[in-house]
Order: sequence, then C-alpha cells, then structure tokens
Amino acid sequence: MSASAADETKKADEQDEIEASSAPLLDHLTELRTRLIISVCAVAVAFVGCFIVSVPLYEFLVVPFKNAVIAAGAEPTLYFAPLEFFFTRVKLAMLAGIALAFPVIAYQIYQFVAPGLYRNERAAALPFLLAMPVLFTLGAALVYYVLMPFVMQFAVGMERDAVNGSGVSIELLTRVGDYLSLATTLIMAFGFAFQLPVFLTLLARAGLVDAGFLKRNRKYAIVGIFVVAAFLTPPDPISQLVLGASIIALYEVSVISVGLAGRKAREDAEEAAESA
Repeated sequence: MSASAADETKKADEQDEIEASSAPLLDHLTELRTRLIISVCAVAVAFVGCFIVSVPLYEFLVVPFKNAVIAAGAEPTLYFAPLEFFFTRVKLAMLAGIALAFPVIAYQIYQFVAPGLYRNERAAALPFLLAMPVLFTLGAALVYYVLMPFVMQFAVGMERDAVNGSGVSIELLTRVGDYLSLATTLIMAFGFAFQLPVFLTLLARAGLVDAGFLKRNRKYAIVGIFVVAAFLTPPDPISQLVLGASIIALYEVSVISVGLAGRKAREDAEEAAESA
C-alpha cells in the first residue's frame, strides 16, 4: 500500500470517528433544546396565570406590614411611583411563575440527566428533587409567618412623633417595590439556605464529605453561616440572627442526613463486593 493510500485510509477512519462521536452530541443538544423549550413554556404559562392574580398575591404578601401598622394604631398605606406598581406585579408574577413551574423544570432536568445515571443513582435522585421544593416552602413560610412580622414591627417601632422628640416627625414611608424587594430577598435567602441538607447529602453520596468532617469543622461552619447570613439578609440584626440560627439547625440536620447517606453508601458498596 502506497503512502498516499495509507494517508487516505487514515483520514477516512478519522472522519468516521468524528461522525460517530458527533451523532450522540447532536442528539444530546437536540434533547437539551427540547427540555429548555418545555421549561420556558411552563414558566411562560405560569407567569401569565400569576400575573392575572398578581394583585391578590401582593395583598397576601403585605399582610405582615398591614398587621404591624394597624397594631401601631395607624392606617396601612403603601406608596408607589408611576408604573412602579405595574412593574412590581410583573416581578412578582415572574418569581411566582418560576416557583410554580419548578416541578416541571426539575422533571426536565431529571429526564435529561437520567440516561447517564445508574438505576440506583436515578432512584437516589428522586427524593432530593422532592425535598428541594418542600424545604424551600418551609423557608418561605418561616419568612412570612415569623420573620416579616418581626421586621415590620421593628420598622414601625422606629417612628417618632414630633412632640416626643426634637420637633421632627419620623414616619415609615414604604413603597410597593421596596416591600416586594425586602420580602423576596428574605424568601430567596431562606429558601436557598434551607437546601443545605440536600446539598451536603449529595456531597456525602459523592464521597466528598462525611459526618465526621462536619462535626470536626462545626465551629468554622457557624462563623461562616453568620457571615453568609449578614450578606443575604437586610442590615437588621433580627433577620440575620433568625437566618443564622435556622442554618445552624439545618447544619445539625445535615450531620444526621450525611451520616445516614454515608451508612447507605457503605452498605451498597458491601453488597456490590459480595455480589462480585
């Protein structure tokens, strides 16, 4: 065989390898596009539905503010600039739409990555997908029913009458956009902070951490938790302490969860060794 014929054969083999490897990649990209389209459509439908009921949703969010102001003997009033309330409704509808469409998004992510997982890995991933929205909801409920009333009472308590001070009245002027930003910031901070057990348990199943590691580094974790709480919450000590205490409690729950995950991983490894 001549050198030119050998070169042509080599090039043909390389071309076949490229085509064989590109086909699965194109299939994955096509599937990814399909999953993204379904997710975007789910968010869009949820957004439209949430925008229609955005006014009742906002009225539900402002209940802690209303109760705090009424308890102080004042008339609850929220102020807004031109078009501010409209864009506030859009923002609220988008956030609520993403939350409402999260099960669809999570299912699409699972369906995309599931073919690359073993059967036991697919079975292990499902509880985490179910736990994530539950934990996020618990964090949001803690904000709405516990933290926001404290924050609003604290804010209203800062008001001062002119006769009781230096002759200048100090009144709380709350705008619709500012209140939504405060509420959503706290909800997002607590919702994602409540994912700590899921995150650490996944790391444990991957063999990156264990319960002993978490116990040994508990004091460093506590310092880091309060630093993160200071960044995630508004600059008031109440929300920072509540978030910090909540994450510490979740950290202790994570120690138990990681211990159970490590035990399950060892049992699976022993069963695989015995079957081999």
